[in-house]
Amino acid sequence: MTETILLALVLIPALVIAIVFHEVSHGWTALALGDPTAKEQRRLSFNPIRHVDPVGTIILPGFLALVGAPVFGWAKPVPVDQRRLNNPRFGMMAVAIAGPSMNLLLATVGAIVLGLIARSYPTDAALPDLMMAGFTYFIAINIFLALFNLIPLPPFDGSHIVEGLLPDQAARAYARLRPFGFPLLVILLLVIPSVFPSLGIVERFVLPPVIWLQERFFELVSVIAG
Repeated sequence: MTETILLALVLIPALVIAIVFHEVSHGWTALALGDPTAKEQRRLSFNPIRHVDPVGTIILPGFLALVGAPVFGWAKPVPVDQRRLNNPRFGMMAVAIAGPSMNLLLATVGAIVLGLIARSYPTDAALPDLMMAGFTYFIAINIFLALFNLIPLPPFDGSHIVEGLLPDQAARAYARLRPFGFPLLVILLLVIPSVFPSLGIVERFVLPPVIWLQERFFELVSVIAG
């Protein structure tokens, strides 16, 4: 029980920071490109309560974790009105990229801070386990959130990037998938892996680059720590 509580103490703040900064970065980018919708709805806030979706942030991830299924969820999306962007096509791509970019920036900051902390410790002293766990989870969560959101399926950020890169006719056809995004997501992330375990999208396509990037970030930690 004590280990579970300690894990929650480092895991929950890391997850909240990653999600909140991800969402706010969408809103700030949209504002910079001409769309003040998020500002008007008071969503350019670092208050986690403004970004929590009861189902997507709490109920669904908790249920999936309990049943041992791949854990995924979502925050309450920051509102963006594509029509109000100065350049709607480019603007939506930039807004979409902002979220994953922020998470990679946070992972970089976490690696630098951890490296500086390790550097300040005597060479024969080990960092406290809770501190190591906290920064390790912080880096890993931000990397995972960045790459997971780049999956090119609605409603992920990757879908807006793909839509912006496609020719106009193909982009319009692709956009018609958006209303079916959630059912498609459930089929691809939960149904297919449960029937064909070797076809899990997360395990096959997301986790390998996450692990690779995590190793690179910890190389940065080692360089800074000396």
